Amino acid sequence: MCWPSSAKRKVSRGSTRRLPADRQAIARRLDLADTQAKLAVGNQDFDLPVLKGTTGPDVLDIRKLYGQTGMFTYDPGFTSTASCESSLTYIDGEEGILLHRGYPIGQLAEHSSFMEVSYLMLNGELPNSQELDEFSRTITRHTMLHEQLATFYRGFRRDAHPMAIMCGVVGALSAFYHDSTDISDPHHRKVSSHRLIAKMPTIAAMAYKYSVGQPFLYPDNSLSYTANFLRMTFGVPAEPYEVHPAVERAMDRIFILHADHEQNASTSTVRLAGSSGANPFACIAAGIACLWGPAHGGANEAALNMLREIGTPDRIKHYIERAKDKNDPFRLMGFGHRVYKNYDPRATVMQKTVREVFEALKVTDPVFETALQLEEIALNDDYFHEKKLFPNVDFYSGIILSAMGFPTTMFTALFALARTVGWVAQWNEMISDPGQKIGRPRQLYTGPTERDYIPIEKR
Repeated sequence: MCWPSSAKRKVSRGSTRRLPADRQAIARRLDLADTQAKLAVGNQDFDLPVLKGTTGPDVLDIRKLYGQTGMFTYDPGFTSTASCESSLTYIDGEEGILLHRGYPIGQLAEHSSFMEVSYLMLNGELPNSQELDEFSRTITRHTMLHEQLATFYRGFRRDAHPMAIMCGVVGALSAFYHDSTDISDPHHRKVSSHRLIAKMPTIAAMAYKYSVGQPFLYPDNSLSYTANFLRMTFGVPAEPYEVHPAVERAMDRIFILHADHEQNASTSTVRLAGSSGANPFACIAAGIACLWGPAHGGANEAALNMLREIGTPDRIKHYIERAKDKNDPFRLMGFGHRVYKNYDPRATVMQKTVREVFEALKVTDPVFETALQLEEIALNDDYFHEKKLFPNVDFYSGIILSAMGFPTTMFTALFALARTVGWVAQWNEMISDPGQKIGRPRQLYTGPTERDYIPIEKR
């Protein structure tokens, strides 16, 4: 927090006894947490409830802080602020843990499918066979785009970035599907959620096809979600397209690994837009715009470009020395993470997937060998351990996507495709919360104090 110089700066903790999991939720919602924190400001003490989740750090409830003290908290980037209550995704960055609805990401990537994970994120539990079949059929029924959207695509330049196209097209969906924009209607919310998940592969594939001047392909609903996307992207009308099983599985895994990642920048953007009552298509378009940033969704493209710049394993040592030099602008991309201070659990799965794809496609790429040796050298270097710079998911994902034939401009579009299910689940959770308020962060104002207007002739 930002305190005045005269204020005392201490927060003391009371009892740390934990409640059983079922009672924790009740205590949290009724503000009956069994722990209180004391905040001392000057000569006054204030009690702050301590809320407990089912796992992870406790949270100081500061909702009444301004009314009690006349103060705000100061937290640039919201790195120490819990902006919402959620039961979707849990991350322990220190231990390298990522759970979706309690299931470890490694188990989901190894044994599940993207459709199954999508059902899990939306409904809270893994589906049985009948539920998964019905859900997959429902998604399949929504894969087509309104025919007039093809004209919408042709309004873009051929060299438009796929993310620019996706921002525009997804935002425009609200102009075509009026029967699913009433956020107060649970059925509307369900239909719009299904439509977004179903149509995003079609939208992304059409963005790619438009950029290379090839005709759009309609969805083939006899294929799986992921196989259908690959066919729409790389198939052509004049020839049959055979989906390689190893590539399909790798693509499905990539989708799973990117499905959700707690309250990151783009997810927070979706929630903030949704808190105003905006329709779901506008909210997801806002998330896509945020994801486009190179510090977020564009990191895998930056990592691949870095590996290409290094070129061969014999040049690694030189670039590591550059990375350690604070006066050198060069940075190792794909290392370190805002949350993870340990090995990114998604990177473990991704490394294995790279090997499978390269073996299946008989790919020999010096970039991959450079990546393997760079990782090994960095993991055994004290500098990277001290800085907690471990490989993250972006370090390998760009290599895989490049081997599959995707241009670097499509990398972030694929990220957006996969993350849509997380955005939709987060948006639904937020809208269903009766205590949800419009987002309104505050600020530490450092501009001029009140002053009188000066006529232009006297300036």
